[in-house]
Amino acid sequence: MGSQNGLPFGPLRYMYVGSSNIQKDLDYYTEILGAKKIWDISSFGTRVVALSLGKGPLLLLADHRPARSCILIFQVRDLPAISKQLRKRGWKPEGESFEIPEGPCYRFNDPSGNPLAIIEVVRPNFLGGGAEESR
Repeated sequence: MGSQNGLPFGPLRYMYVGSSNIQKDLDYYTEILGAKKIWDISSFGTRVVALSLGKGPLLLLADHRPARSCILIFQVRDLPAISKQLRKRGWKPEGESFEIPEGPCYRFNDPSGNPLAIIEVVRPNFLGGGAEESR
């Protein structure tokens, strides 16, 4: 459906984590854990900070998401094609597709209510930081 290895999705691109105090969390991740801040965006009354803790997906701290929540965001090659195939199997997104800086996404829940999302990266490196090269 989507990846070269026969699995439905590509890499786990982001872990989108809710924060009750973004500055306190940012200080903890960078000063205590040694994470590298990739970017920091404040827009429309919200703040999202991308951090790299090691090889793998970026950690996105978001003050508009509830604390102790995490959305796993997987990359797909062709969002319209993948979503069409998934719908044929009974998949239902939470609302319409929406845009984030790197491209269009769909958010959905598994049967237990765990939030997930898929993104097609159509604007790689839009937010800078060179994170593309490490994946």
